[in-house]
Amino acid sequence: MSGLTLTVLTSAEWPRDVEPPKLAGFVHSDFNPLIAAVAGRCLQAAPGPEPETAVMLVSDEGDIASAEHVAKAVDAGTRIGPLFFFQSVPNAVLGHVAAKWGLTGPVSCLCDTASALDSARGLLADEDARRVLLIDVTADPVTAVLLSEGTP
Repeated sequence: MSGLTLTVLTSAEWPRDVEPPKLAGFVHSDFNPLIAAVAGRCLQAAPGPEPETAVMLVSDEGDIASAEHVAKAVDAGTRIGPLFFFQSVPNAVLGHVAAKWGLTGPVSCLCDTASALDSARGLLADEDARRVLLIDVTADPVTAVLLSEGTP
């Protein structure tokens, strides 16, 4: 799929040192609220709605703050809140983004940008989606790009 041309329809950034808005159902960490915030910025600037949009996350480590919190609680023998089970899966926040914005395309999480771009090309080429929202949390600032095939 590497030959398929991707076009950036819109993009957004969110610096890690700027606290994102709270996100109902997600606690303790800014990881998931950050993803939702940058996705929202990107989708707000989109050239019209497109329900057939895939949502993809690039994350090489996931939600470290929540994982460390859970590990400390387990080590101490204390109760772990039920929301930590839900938010321990990176796709949970992607499902939230998809539901909020009415997106019906596939949802996935990959560990590097090259794999995500290749996967985006595949989804577009196979017509599994008409657009791909790609959120990358591996750098600062966190970025989101809305991609389509060819020219806008």
